[in-house]
Amino acid sequence: VQLVESGGGTVQAGGSLRLSCAVSGSTFSITTMAWYRQAPGKQRELVGFISTTGGRTNYADSVKGRFTISRDNAKNTMYLQMNSLKPEDTAVYYCKATLLMPVARYYDYWGQGTQVTVSS
Repeated sequence: VQLVESGGGTVQAGGSLRLSCAVSGSTFSITTMAWYRQAPGKQRELVGFISTTGGRTNYADSVKGRFTISRDNAKNTMYLQMNSLKPEDTAVYYCKATLLMPVARYYDYWGQGTQVTVSS
């Protein structure tokens, strides 16, 4: 199973970026997916997650109203639309997919991360 993030880069404060996370190589169902981020010298933190069908999302307070998570299950892809970016959003962004394995077991897979830099 492979998760590949894309769409990172450098943007000025107030700008927008859209990250993608594509899942490949799995025959198992993809359930909840999530975005995390890790800034230099800080612990990895949850940005938000989206339910299996995409009907439910939840966000960290720091990004509510600015970030939107969506998914296209036909493409096994999750997205993170980031608007009104701030310098404090600078971090490496990681996606995580939880797969339903045989015998009702769940396993988390992570992407390699993509850098987002917001300049002031």
